[in-house]
Amino acid sequence: MEVYIGLDVSLISTAICVVTAHGKVVKETTAASEPEELASVLRSLAGNPVAVGLEAGPLSQWLHKHLTEVGFKTVLMETRLVKGAMKAMPIKTDRRDAQGIARLLQMGWFRQVHCKSLSAQEMRALLTARKSIQKAMLDLELSIRGVLRNFGLKIGTISKGRFEERIRELSAGNPMLEAAANPILTARRSLRDELAGLEKLLRAHAKSDPICRLMMTMPGVGAIIALTVRSGIDDPERFHSSKDVGPWVGLTPRRDQSGERDVVGQITRAGDASLRTALYLAATVMLNRARPNWLTAWALRVAGRRGKKRATVALARRIGVVLHRMWRDGTEFQFTREKAMAASA
Repeated sequence: MEVYIGLDVSLISTAICVVTAHGKVVKETTAASEPEELASVLRSLAGNPVAVGLEAGPLSQWLHKHLTEVGFKTVLMETRLVKGAMKAMPIKTDRRDAQGIARLLQMGWFRQVHCKSLSAQEMRALLTARKSIQKAMLDLELSIRGVLRNFGLKIGTISKGRFEERIRELSAGNPMLEAAANPILTARRSLRDELAGLEKLLRAHAKSDPICRLMMTMPGVGAIIALTVRSGIDDPERFHSSKDVGPWVGLTPRRDQSGERDVVGQITRAGDASLRTALYLAATVMLNRARPNWLTAWALRVAGRRGKKRATVALARRIGVVLHRMWRDGTEFQFTREKAMAASA
């Protein structure tokens, strides 16, 4: 008997539901959210497992890797689609979620998510750590700005290097303000040192990676953006066409059509938020500070017709497409349209 297994994974335990090819529930149980425990329970179930499905989440890629290694056909399911289907359930429990995942798997009504390689996950961990430190440092700076503003002390526009000097200058002579500012400045200094060390490490990784070096031949694409694209896409062969990158990263317009109503809205924002942000930053740099090239010229024509904001989003989408094609073909960025067409021929 062929069966489909749905897993609703939480930090401590995982709800398991087994359904037949006709949708009949034959077994419901739980297991610890550990690969060995899950594999042992799944082996003990009656029937021939066609697939094991679990919603993409914090533990999912780890469990997916181990369950695949022990011989189960494991499917990572897109969270947005799973959540949309679960909304039809009037009562939400882990048991019902596992049952819903199993039924989606059995019906084929799901979108499979790519399970990233270990190297891509490790690089994402480094990039996430950098972003967290950067955000913490910015929060501290905004905090001390707000404290001093209450006393009419305005920092103004200041470089990162002179920020601490300016704070000490404004708080000098007031023991209470000095006592408030000193711990924040000490923590900020420590965060700056850690951020500098991480960025040095990331730049070294980018320089040693041939794919990143290839991507950095495009104006506006530095080490951080190249590493983000590299770890976000992971495997270029997973896309049938380079044009699929735009919709996958959420940079295509949302559309709502019914009868005579047809509304084209903002971008979908589906997929990887960090990759979408990286492409948008690359587009901003290319549109404002990069040396002349055919992509910038195309974006400026779009800006003349639709405005600069839409042109930046359109350029971000096209940068993703071009970077993917460069990766697939192993070609550097060409600054003229003629050379670009010749390189892809």
